[in-house]
Amino acid sequence: MRIGLQIPDFTWPGGPATMGADLAAIARTADEAGFDLLAVMDHLFQIGPIGPPERDMLEAYTTLGFLAAHTERVELLTLVTGVVYREPGLLAKIVTTLDVLSGGRAWLGIGAAWNEEEARGLGLPFPPTAERFERLEETLQICLQMWSGNEEPFEGKHYRLDRPLNVPQALSRPHPPILVGGSGEKKTLRLVAQYAQACNLFPSPELPHKLEVLREHCVTVGRDYDEIEKTAYFVFDVGERGEKVAETIASLTRLAGLGIQTVIGGVANVHTLEPVKIIGREVIPAVRDL
Repeated sequence: MRIGLQIPDFTWPGGPATMGADLAAIARTADEAGFDLLAVMDHLFQIGPIGPPERDMLEAYTTLGFLAAHTERVELLTLVTGVVYREPGLLAKIVTTLDVLSGGRAWLGIGAAWNEEEARGLGLPFPPTAERFERLEETLQICLQMWSGNEEPFEGKHYRLDRPLNVPQALSRPHPPILVGGSGEKKTLRLVAQYAQACNLFPSPELPHKLEVLREHCVTVGRDYDEIEKTAYFVFDVGERGEKVAETIASLTRLAGLGIQTVIGGVANVHTLEPVKIIGREVIPAVRDL
């Protein structure tokens, strides 16, 4: 099993004055501890499950560029990019830039977006759900075309690109891995089967059913189900001194038994660094071969 750290909250004791140094320390510690992936949310206001909108939030891709400079091996992604927040040609260029400057460590994590409050608050487009999914599929098509080197014009329902030039090309081959986040059975999981290298699901009681739906979509589109990396969101809480390590390992073992290959999520009290170190010492070695 692969382990990813997501950093969803930046409200730490030192405030903005030490935020850069704190974030760099977290990233270096996770990199050295053996985490496989490092992720941030693509939100501009903080989201309800974590805190009020006024809590500190950093723009995702600027942050990933910063994290790339402070790490050497972890793969970098958003969990996940809101498709309507950036035009697809620009998004492909952004992820390519991150991939080149990080030495081939970028992913495109993407979804249909859901936080209307922040979009309206900052004047970003937020069309109805059906249109957002149409835009998501066209964005996936555009990114794949740009990463293939095909400069032919793209003419879609929502986007037109006269010359989708992408130079330099990404280092990742055949392209940065694509993760489509969400568990919608009719649209999201179909897009995973058709375009993505990974899905991201919640570890709810419905998880086995969602994976079976994904398998059915793979059959429909002629995709090998085993090619898709099955990831799930997971909140790590190993306790202040590691007293919850056994409980964490048991939960991860259960998820592996359901078919989850990678977990990505937040770490309680991440800014203190010690929980990250404990996961590196005690959890990652215990679940590596699951």
